[in-house]
Amino acid sequence: MKKIILALVGIMIAVVVGFPVINLITGLPKGIQLGTRNGASETYTAAAQALSQKCGNCHSAQGALPFYAALPGASSLVKDDILKGTEWFDMVDTFAQAPTEPVCEATLAKIEKCLQDGAMPPQRYRAMHWNGALNAKQKLAVLTWIQQVRATHYSSPASPEALKTAVIQPVPQPPQLDAKKVALGKLLYHDTRLSKDNTLSCASCHDLAKGGTDRQAVSDGVGGAKGGINAPTVFNAAYHLAQFWDGRAADLAAQAAGPPGNPIEMASSWPEIVAKLSQDAAFKAGFEASYPNGITQETLCDAIATFEKILLTPNSDFDKFLLGNQAALGDAARKGHALFMESGCATCHSGIAMGGRSFEKMGRTADYFADRGNPTAADTGRASVTKNEGDKHKFKVPTLRNVALTAPYFHDASASNLTEAVRKMGRYQIDKTFSEQETAQLVSFLESLTGEFEGKKLQ
Repeated sequence: MKKIILALVGIMIAVVVGFPVINLITGLPKGIQLGTRNGASETYTAAAQALSQKCGNCHSAQGALPFYAALPGASSLVKDDILKGTEWFDMVDTFAQAPTEPVCEATLAKIEKCLQDGAMPPQRYRAMHWNGALNAKQKLAVLTWIQQVRATHYSSPASPEALKTAVIQPVPQPPQLDAKKVALGKLLYHDTRLSKDNTLSCASCHDLAKGGTDRQAVSDGVGGAKGGINAPTVFNAAYHLAQFWDGRAADLAAQAAGPPGNPIEMASSWPEIVAKLSQDAAFKAGFEASYPNGITQETLCDAIATFEKILLTPNSDFDKFLLGNQAALGDAARKGHALFMESGCATCHSGIAMGGRSFEKMGRTADYFADRGNPTAADTGRASVTKNEGDKHKFKVPTLRNVALTAPYFHDASASNLTEAVRKMGRYQIDKTFSEQETAQLVSFLESLTGEFEGKKLQ
């Protein structure tokens, strides 16, 4: 019996040590091909090679599987690693989707945070791949590349040189755009003639006096109809990668085109709106002075989008803190900011808008929808656009700018206040239970993100 036990122990040791040794000798499975990008630098090439070799096999479904993936038990573990990896970000999609554009800043933040914390690859993977982590030279190459991309493409005009590589950037002053088009867009934004019964305007659901929202769970449409999802803020939406929770509109003009024709929103149509507005001689003259084609669906949407591009909210207490005024934040807010960064919240809530730059799964570390119950069509999220099952329950990350003014929170308005929102995000997104004190500190930090519009702090 003793010999049998020793033999079994020997076999187990051989297996435990053997696989990593074989992996060390044969090398990692062949990495994915990230390809080149227009204007790619030597820094990018070095970073791409490191990421492809060390990260691509879990953060892509295209990577080569290790030799042991076909063994009983191992297959499910490998598939789980790939599922979780691609859910966090799909490297092929991120790098190859738009080779002429910079890599998504939320992805940059995720990679940077993992490298800084030494969190990737997971211990289970490291146990089988002793050479699975990036070495010091590779880490430096990737971090240098991230900083270069951020400084070149994502830094705020308001940032001093030392801040240009930071994951969160201050909100700049609104851009100087065609004043006449901005004025026309502002008029349209508040014009109820965009709705069938002349009762609703863009501002009805996105009230600039209410943080750019209507502060309702769902918005009221024509005739008392109820929307199916919480209306997000329009402030700083110009910095989002797409519009709507599911990203179905590529930009602000495309977003402006949607609600007027939606039967449960404004319930009108663009031909009807164009005909209605064309009867207004002064309005028609104003449009013809700025747009050669006069009043059309395209020019109306362009004017609204032009106005929305100036809806930026600089000069928050936090931005003042970022720009060097240490007294701008109180002790609780400073501790909340530190906790926000340490917990990895900025990996999704990054950039100028602190959100709006990626689509993320709601319920990454716990099943949010099973716990909440009562499923709705809106829960489908990004998958309603892509028709990809892997995008189910993914939503555009909401901006945190002015978040203290825009309750209730989430696409389903399930959090009525910031305390509840913070606790839910901790549980469902990062698997963390914040203490009462930590929650209060995070809320204090979030309250410091309220900025100014037209020289006055939002209320």
